[in-house]
Amino acid sequence: MAINPTLDLEKELFASGVKFLGGVDEVGRGAIAGPVTVGVAVIDASVTDVPHGLRDSKLMSKSARVRIVEPTKEWVVDHALGSATAEEIDEIGIVNALRLAWTRAFEQLTHKPDHVILDGKHNWIAVPKSDLFDQHHDGIDIPVTMKIKADAHCAVVAAASVLAKVQRDDFMAQLAVDFPDFGWESNVGYGAAVHMAAIEKLGPTQFHRTSWNLPAGPEA
Repeated sequence: MAINPTLDLEKELFASGVKFLGGVDEVGRGAIAGPVTVGVAVIDASVTDVPHGLRDSKLMSKSARVRIVEPTKEWVVDHALGSATAEEIDEIGIVNALRLAWTRAFEQLTHKPDHVILDGKHNWIAVPKSDLFDQHHDGIDIPVTMKIKADAHCAVVAAASVLAKVQRDDFMAQLAVDFPDFGWESNVGYGAAVHMAAIEKLGPTQFHRTSWNLPAGPEA
């Protein structure tokens, strides 16, 4: 049975003095091709009832996700999406790439959150001490509340997850037009059998994460 996200944690944070609260989620972290995309949805204390049907994007059908996009955009006070390319993932690693995608999303926001809820248990938003990331961006110092399965339980994170998932899936479907052998219109860059077989036959494209453990191509 699908879990309906609530505003319970969000209201607790507003009661503590938060003005603009961001929900943050990523998609594409475990893919072998395509970007990693981070969604940020922002609400304030005037937030109304959660849009009907909004859930963790992983628990929704493709058609349901598409239908909920516009109601979700109308519900939040601001939203933005940022991505890091496969080339950037290869260069700086997936965690730093996630942080880079987050900063790109944050910079687009008119209403900057003063606190965010982040899905999971690892705070990859935290400003790093590594020079590897600093050469790309200074990072953003912001209070973070971590919550496992926040995309299922917190409405603002569910909103971020849906917006990010729909955009990234659309991007991979567009790439599939030019690269029809990899099945990206359905596997969206993850390691499905048809995708792995195509890499073995044709080799990787510029959209593959070549630093990852990909199948050996035809010239191997």
